Amino acid sequence: MLTDPLSEVLDLIEVRGQISGAFAVRGNWVTRSVITTPLKVSVMVHGRCRLWTDGLDAPIELAAGDIAVLRGRSWLRAESVGGEGPLVEFKPEPDDYALRVGDADFAVDDVILGGHVDVDPAGAALLTQALPPVALIRATDSAAPVLRACVDRLVEEVTAQRTGAAFAVRQHAQLLLLELLRAYLGQAELPPGWLRALTDDRLRPALTLMHSEPGRPWGLEELARAAAMSRTSFAVRFRSVAGVPPLTYLNGWRMLLARQALRDDDVRIGTLAARLGYTSESAFSTAFKREVGEAPLRYRYRLRQAS
Repeated sequence: MLTDPLSEVLDLIEVRGQISGAFAVRGNWVTRSVITTPLKVSVMVHGRCRLWTDGLDAPIELAAGDIAVLRGRSWLRAESVGGEGPLVEFKPEPDDYALRVGDADFAVDDVILGGHVDVDPAGAALLTQALPPVALIRATDSAAPVLRACVDRLVEEVTAQRTGAAFAVRQHAQLLLLELLRAYLGQAELPPGWLRALTDDRLRPALTLMHSEPGRPWGLEELARAAAMSRTSFAVRFRSVAGVPPLTYLNGWRMLLARQALRDDDVRIGTLAARLGYTSESAFSTAFKREVGEAPLRYRYRLRQAS
């Protein structure tokens, strides 16, 4: 019996993480960059700075130990707070890690490191529902030490260039994503969506059934009974919490499983269709194309060509 739906969802998201920059600078400075990844992470290691990004009415000020997470943003501007002297604008080189934080003068330098987390299109869609455009975890928040530890390990693996670093970076990136979601769960009233649904105690029995047997033709009556609710009450609560009706959620879960199978397995399309509860290969292909934008075989071919 499935006991942790959040873990299963994260297992289906293809996560790739990387430290994308680290710099130490002093005085009056500013730097700008374009964001091309779904999740951008900025960690204030030492000192202070202000961050601007699209969608903000005012900058965010970061102090030592603070972490900013930007979801779906297109640009970032960071600048000093109270720096003296003429304004210096610079652009860190993508591979310039040997300025490395260890060489910084912590008495005077502002030290920042940045990273990003790439996810596949399905994961990006899920994160769009789950995370706000800008999330801020302060050094004083209970979740900050764990997040900082994840970032530190990512930096260590990237800069030390030890054997197996690429594998380690992927694992730490997944843990970072998990801790970001946990931090958000602990500090905000979640909007309707999959993350809120997975944390709803009253809906958990029904979600457990759908996740554990996605190919079964679940009906509203059966799911409501599992949640110990009337059919009407269950349907209303599910939509208010998940943002979609129960059977729409079930179809979305099936499509996540289909993406994973087409990415990682050599299963035949007809076999996959039957496993996920579709009456025919044609019905599955139509549903998949409607959800993903391309036919299952085309999706598999494109991913394998890319890899």
